[in-house]
Amino acid sequence: MPKKISHRHAVILMICAASLWSIAGVLTRHLEVARGFEVTFWRSLFAAIFVAGAMLHQYGRGFIPRLRLLGKLGFISGCMWATMYSCFMIAITMTTVANTSIMESLAPLFTAFLAWLVLREKIPLRTWWAIVAAAAGMSWMFVGSLSEIDHRGLLGMFIALGVPIASSVNMITLKKGGHAVDLIPAVFVGGAISALAMLPLAYPFQASLHDILIMAILGFFQLGFPCMLMVRASESLNAPEIALLSLLEVLLAPIWAWLGAGEVPAQATIVGGAVVLISLVCNEVFAE
Repeated sequence: MPKKISHRHAVILMICAASLWSIAGVLTRHLEVARGFEVTFWRSLFAAIFVAGAMLHQYGRGFIPRLRLLGKLGFISGCMWATMYSCFMIAITMTTVANTSIMESLAPLFTAFLAWLVLREKIPLRTWWAIVAAAAGMSWMFVGSLSEIDHRGLLGMFIALGVPIASSVNMITLKKGGHAVDLIPAVFVGGAISALAMLPLAYPFQASLHDILIMAILGFFQLGFPCMLMVRASESLNAPEIALLSLLEVLLAPIWAWLGAGEVPAQATIVGGAVVLISLVCNEVFAE
């Protein structure tokens, strides 16, 4: 196992990961013909290819043995990654970036509960306050956008609920097994499972070369690379802290969609996002 990184270094890695995750919406809005299941297939496939390439570069012939060493926890982590990959991309093609992000924001609450229940992890009071403040900000965003949601949008938000559920389970898995087993190969497993699950639903393919290029960028730099960063950061951060820092994605995604795709966020989204940002900053400033 590589040497454990410092808390500050881990925070920086999570900020980088969340920032890269946040570009999914704006890039997806520039696709020409690819939609839904096909987008999910290509993005997951390219993510698996990227992680496999990184592992082959780092481990060489040790790539396959590391996959075998994953065990039950590694398989669970891989399945959770696959669920997140699939639910997020399908949801974002059915509803707005902001609405998908709102559902993702439930992750810190789920994660804190599971960390207490499964890991018996004591959650600092400052983190509970940050979770409450972030939840309040996201609730404000949600209420402000309710009038603009149709039936398809509601279904998209329901599908997006799979992201925070799978994310919280994955974070607990990373904390439970990450110190004994290298769980970066689980990111590859997640991409492979997601791609295989989406393949029958994605056929026949319609994506143009332009779309495939965008989905390659999504798979490499929006999914594979930042997920590897998160696994590395998880060694030095507690589960609720990882979930809170991940909310930067929720904050940034509507901004990129607004600037890069003209998807104007509601005033409630801006106010709620500011509350989320303040809660994240305070949680780190007052860290013990």
